[in-house]
Amino acid sequence: MVQRMPGELRMETHLRAEVAVRARVRREMATLLGLPLLIGLSMLWPVFAQAQDTIVSHSITTFGEPSKYPADFTHLAYVNPDAPKGGEISVATFGTFDTMNPYSQKGRAGALSNIAYEDMMTGTADEIGALYCLICETLEYPPTKEWAIFTIRPEARFSDGTPITADDILFTYEIFLKEGLISFRTVLAQFVEKVEVLAPDKVKYTFKTDSTPRERVQMAGSMPVMSKAWFETSGAKLDESRFDPGIGSGPYMLDRYDVNQRIIYKRNPDYWGKDLPINKGRNNYDTIRVEYFGDPTAALEGFKSGAYTFRNENSAKNWATAYDFPAVTSGHVKKAELLNGNIANGQAFAFNLRREKFRDARVREAIGLMFNFEWSNETLFYGLYARINGFFENSELAATGLPSDAELTLLEPLKDKLPPGVLDQEPPLAPVSGKSQLDRANLRKASALLDEAGWATGDDGMRRNARGETLRIEFLEDDPAFDRVVNPFVENLRALGVDARLTRVDPAQMEARTRSSGGTNPEEEYDFDITTTQFPTGYEPGSGLKQYFGTEGLTDVFNIQGLSDPAVDALIVKVAEANTKEDLHTAAKALDRVLRAIRFWVPQWYKDTHTVAYFDMYEHPEQLPPYALGELDFWWYNAEKAEALKAAGALR
Repeated sequence: MVQRMPGELRMETHLRAEVAVRARVRREMATLLGLPLLIGLSMLWPVFAQAQDTIVSHSITTFGEPSKYPADFTHLAYVNPDAPKGGEISVATFGTFDTMNPYSQKGRAGALSNIAYEDMMTGTADEIGALYCLICETLEYPPTKEWAIFTIRPEARFSDGTPITADDILFTYEIFLKEGLISFRTVLAQFVEKVEVLAPDKVKYTFKTDSTPRERVQMAGSMPVMSKAWFETSGAKLDESRFDPGIGSGPYMLDRYDVNQRIIYKRNPDYWGKDLPINKGRNNYDTIRVEYFGDPTAALEGFKSGAYTFRNENSAKNWATAYDFPAVTSGHVKKAELLNGNIANGQAFAFNLRREKFRDARVREAIGLMFNFEWSNETLFYGLYARINGFFENSELAATGLPSDAELTLLEPLKDKLPPGVLDQEPPLAPVSGKSQLDRANLRKASALLDEAGWATGDDGMRRNARGETLRIEFLEDDPAFDRVVNPFVENLRALGVDARLTRVDPAQMEARTRSSGGTNPEEEYDFDITTTQFPTGYEPGSGLKQYFGTEGLTDVFNIQGLSDPAVDALIVKVAEANTKEDLHTAAKALDRVLRAIRFWVPQWYKDTHTVAYFDMYEHPEQLPPYALGELDFWWYNAEKAEALKAAGALR
């Protein structure tokens, strides 16, 4: 589950559909990368039925504690259960799309193209680690989680009115195992022994004994549900590029599209789940419209003109300087800074470790020293951002100080495989620079590191190795807003003697140059030196970390840096196998230390607020939940305010 955003926090419109992302509960639609998330502590523990060792429940939590919402809850605490239905919300993205199949192996999927699909279970925006029955009515499993049985709600329907059955669940498993993304197939193969239809409304997952128990049921519950009949009738394949998205069971479905211009989704008036307690006060718009623009600048101008109505502004420069246009000054457009309680997304410049020149950690550290965040934040970002130091930033999973005794228990058996300093030093922090663009102290440190690594300075001031090869570095980006960030970095590197340059490509080229096509030479396939990416981890990380950091993910779209490290692999297993929050936090901190010590990234920045602007016809609950902005989920449209805006000429 991945968040690239416009401006300084770059955006990517290709929606990724894999188990690890789904398991993070489809958080935050504002970035156009996922789907919307869908009092008092529950007084009800899961009900024990049939056999004493079988748990039958409406929900499941990672570590077995009671879920926040009991079986008889009426609505989520953070929604307005009486929110009116109607109207439209429109958002923007940039780039192109050439398929409406979010699970295609080729091409770029249209924004929000997986909006029609629901998972068996869903999470909430105010709770970590809990899933609730959605398509299922109940789930049952033993304490060991060797298996899980899902009972499907009798009212559950696809958008064509056909019932969802256990055969559809089995078919979904089989087609994803055969045609899903590599990451999806890998997770299924690791976790699932078999899937059986027990009755038309009952399906049983049996899990492999060597899979991690903590994640088993959640993995199965986070699977999307496909219509077997639609695939058989249409002859479609899951992984093919096509503009017919198929049918799902969700509250929205595709209405119409103009390729590379716009996509419109409409609320299904016959949505089967509209009266479920977990859906009360949600899915409030009649239509959701996505407008495509050539670049972020054009997208901003489109918002000013009213071409779309809601903007999650992720450019600090824009937020500080661009919102003085008439619609704002007149009050027709509202600006707001709203709570963002999510873990930092791990945005960073990532090295391509497949390249020989980056295999020496001293080279990577030297390059990282030349990015001046402090100057960038003051000069370019108007002081709105904080520096990222680790992979669990802004959470209690981040490593601090010297390793604890518990961490050392995990780390010492790996001592021969660890980078220097992990056992006896504090975890590396992002370098601190001065107020000038080129920090001379960091320049001297970087110069010494490159000298040690065998990259000597020639008479022309350029760094070369013993073979006479120049140290050339290309930054590959597809967002023009990044030019002003990367160019000073490039200038600093050239002062160091590095032949650095920025190459900007279109989104399609970016995708082609940063992905594997299944060839046998990864160094040729991953055609980049450094690029901006993200490493989202979550508050309860597990096996999904293999996709981003594990050897198993070397050909995965998420392990863009090509990391393969035995200590990292071993610690990911410890994270996944943790059976208590304490053990999870210990393992995550140990992993954080090792990842930071490898220095395969140059960490960028994050902020703890959503900076949004919208035409004053949308409303939200007074108290927003911590883990989702939810503008496409539980906000709503005020028809009277909309008419007033139209009467004033503020909207088209």
